Amino acid sequence: MAAQYYEGIGRRKAATARVRLFPGGTGNLVINDKDGSDYLPRPGDVDILLEPLTIVGQSKSYDISVHVNGGGISGQRDAILLGIARAIIKIDPELKPALREQSYLTRDARVKERKKPGLKRARKAPTYTKR
Repeated sequence: MAAQYYEGIGRRKAATARVRLFPGGTGNLVINDKDGSDYLPRPGDVDILLEPLTIVGQSKSYDISVHVNGGGISGQRDAILLGIARAIIKIDPELKPALREQSYLTRDARVKERKKPGLKRARKAPTYTKR
C-alpha cells in the first residue's frame, strides 16, 4: 500500500477502530489483516461500512486498512464507520456537511449501564415474593 494515508479514529460501545484510507486504491478493505467480508461475515455489514464513501462518490478510490479491537460485531462495525467518516473529513473538509447530514460524524455515546448492588442487572430487581 502507498506510504501516504489519512487516518481516523472511531469508537462505539467498547470498540475502538483505527482506520487508514490510502488514496489511489481500488476499494480493497482489510480489517485486522483479514479481508473485510471474512472479518464481518453478516450480510450487509461491509456495505454499511462503505456508505460514507458512497455518499461522497468515492467508493472505489481508496484502499482501507483497519485495526479494531474490543466490543462485539455491531460495535466494531459502527466504530469502523465513524473512523472512515473522520478520515474522509481529513482528506476534504468540504465534505463535512454531507456526512453530518447523514449522521456519519456523530459518535453514538450509548454504552452498557453498570450493574447496581442488590439488583440482577442494571435495573432489573429480584422477583418480589410475599411469602
